[in-house]
Amino acid sequence: MSLLQTTEETLRLTKAALAENALAKTVSLATGLSAYDLQAPAKNLFPIVTPLRNALPRVGRLNPGDAARWRTITSITGSGYDAMGWVPEGQRTASMSYSAQAQVAPYLTLGEEDTVTFEAEAAAQGFEDLNATATLRLLQKTMRKEETALLGGNASLALGTPAAPTLTASGTGATLPAATYSVIVVALSFEGWKNSSVSGGVATSKAITGNDGNTYTLNGGSSMRSANATLAVTLGQTLSATVSVVAGAVAYAWYAGAAGAETLQAITTINSATFAAPLASGQQAATVITADNSRNATLAFDGLLTVGFNPANSAYVQSLASGTAGTGSFLTASGRGSVIEIDNMLVAMWNAYKLSPTVLYVNAQEQKNITNKCLTSASGPLIRYNVAADGDNGGPYGVSASGVVRWYYNPFSVDGGFDIPVKVHPDLPPGTILALCERLPVWYQSNQTPNVAEVLTRRDYYRVDWPLRTRRREFGVYAEETLAVYAPFGVGILTNIGNG
Repeated sequence: MSLLQTTEETLRLTKAALAENALAKTVSLATGLSAYDLQAPAKNLFPIVTPLRNALPRVGRLNPGDAARWRTITSITGSGYDAMGWVPEGQRTASMSYSAQAQVAPYLTLGEEDTVTFEAEAAAQGFEDLNATATLRLLQKTMRKEETALLGGNASLALGTPAAPTLTASGTGATLPAATYSVIVVALSFEGWKNSSVSGGVATSKAITGNDGNTYTLNGGSSMRSANATLAVTLGQTLSATVSVVAGAVAYAWYAGAAGAETLQAITTINSATFAAPLASGQQAATVITADNSRNATLAFDGLLTVGFNPANSAYVQSLASGTAGTGSFLTASGRGSVIEIDNMLVAMWNAYKLSPTVLYVNAQEQKNITNKCLTSASGPLIRYNVAADGDNGGPYGVSASGVVRWYYNPFSVDGGFDIPVKVHPDLPPGTILALCERLPVWYQSNQTPNVAEVLTRRDYYRVDWPLRTRRREFGVYAEETLAVYAPFGVGILTNIGNG
């Protein structure tokens, strides 16, 4: 029998078998005999939101050295009476005086690394260029870390040790068992709030072994633990704890339990907490906190929040009153479409330095609360409704629901006032508002200082390909920079704001 005859006979028998449904019973999708529809490249479903990094000017220095240095003349004082310039005919006045300060901002390094094995590189052909996409992800992650550094990096402001909390017990209906409870509090910087959680514990310090085998330690952003306070609670009562506001803290971690056995029960963005239910078990013990780990003096630069919180910088900082434990104090509606605390900040910055914020950064919680305070029945007659003259606007009765305050009007200006954009920042904690004057007004610009802050780069983003040691490619993305805040009084902070 010829090969052609054999092939024809095989096909005939196969068709006959299929007609009798013999093979149909054994070949199915479960056998895996199907195409694999893998879309290329990989979908990168992680947000890269960096509003501060995008907004702050980046200035490369020609001869950077180890640090950026400048001198700041903070005031000029006239002779005689500072506000009087009268001089008799034919005579000379005395000399005026200056107040000057030398400023130093060391350049620091940020970076991230990754590796790609030879096998992964070969297997990814036709799917994506792993070297290129891994570098892109490294750059994106470095930018995200840079964003949090620009917002809340901390080199200079130690949180220290909070005072012992004040405890009270009241009310009925709570399920907290009757006992004598001990409460300890730990203050958290912005970095501490980012690095900590109730389930994962408060960040203290972490030893990191780099890919070169060397080690270094990063402090996580937490204060030393406070002394404990104790109180007997009867069944039905709610235990309330309040601590004095700690300068530089945006959150507080609360440890509760029997004296000597306190464990982490809550993290709040106000300076109080309440306990009404049985305490959770298996949480981080307060004894883990053995030192003030709130700053990285030699590895970090100060971000805008730290610059603002630092009392030496004369920025505007207002912590709302403690209010009711567990609830705090809320922003206050003025009744004329504004918020009293924001208005007070705007007028204080104008009176002290003759400038205004050009942007307000808020958490989503504060965006909602500001809108609720401004859009009330009392402020309704003051709200302006813009309608385009040449557009359809959705028909004669077109209305968009869920209005929001996108701009905040500041009347304190020699130009008659202007709108300040209100922007939600992805990393700003609830309970804190950051006001920033990005560009100084013309009466400062004439003195060669147009920007309140700049990112000075000794060496901007660059990739390093390390020598091959194994059959894997090792590379990193780094940046060498510092945040130079020339006019820290251009920063304003409202904090300890309750959610309501």
